[in-house]
Amino acid sequence: MRISSKKDRGHWLLLSPYLVLFIVFIALPVAVAIYLSFTYFNAIEKPKWIGIQNYITLITRDTLFMQKVLPNTIKYALIVGVGGYILSFILAWLVAQLTRIPRTIFALIIYSPSLTAGVTMSVIWRVLFNGDQQGYLNALLLKLGIIDKPIQWLQSPQHLMDIMILVSLWSSMGVGFLAMLAGILNVDEQLYEAAYIDGIKNRLQEIIYVTIPAMKPQMLFGAVMSIVNTFTSAGIGVALSGSNPTPQYAGQLIVNHIEDYGFLRYEMGYAAALSVVLLLIIWFFSRIAWRLFGERD
Repeated sequence: MRISSKKDRGHWLLLSPYLVLFIVFIALPVAVAIYLSFTYFNAIEKPKWIGIQNYITLITRDTLFMQKVLPNTIKYALIVGVGGYILSFILAWLVAQLTRIPRTIFALIIYSPSLTAGVTMSVIWRVLFNGDQQGYLNALLLKLGIIDKPIQWLQSPQHLMDIMILVSLWSSMGVGFLAMLAGILNVDEQLYEAAYIDGIKNRLQEIIYVTIPAMKPQMLFGAVMSIVNTFTSAGIGVALSGSNPTPQYAGQLIVNHIEDYGFLRYEMGYAAALSVVLLLIIWFFSRIAWRLFGERD
């Protein structure tokens, strides 16, 4: 019994740094946000308890959230989150078919945009979609005679969301892509041999019945990272358009809405309610990912 007690203490000692960081940077901020979501707080006066009024306002009075922000976020999440996730797997599978040196080179090329997205957003994309005739896209379309005057791509409500999606997909091959690549490369070759003996006839069946089931942990990790990154994306629309809110709220996502109320209007209580809603949305989709790829007892 004494030995078991010492082992238990040793476990808690090893876990203590993580537990301290988890409590200080995750559990405590979440608890404070939940509390503030039930208050009126303007960052100057003491928080005033108002119950569920912020959530009632969110559902019944915040027409901007219901008509613009939420639809924008759902559209962005479905295309960038789901599309980027599928694209990550396809590219990872294609790269895995190469030999070691070309595989390493292509993996670095595909992964590097996720590291340099902030820099390239201002250096490349804003130049490419510049609204005057010197912008690369406008210059090309004017030269081809497709348009007769420059288009304000980044200030246009009709085009901003599409450009946001394009840029996000371009920079979405991050650690999820690397995890999938590692998972594919570590699938036991004997599984493929056994599958072909059992009746597998082509590469598509090989992917569905062997590759994906054998790398579920990596698929789950990639799904969770894709969900979190997609729903917490905020800077892209603001960085491209140069303003928050974005032009006619065309690129406004939930995190932009939180920043708008929290740091521009100083309605911290309502911003906290929005952040709790965002947390619940992320948790809901993470549970779906767990049901699809999580290990079952």
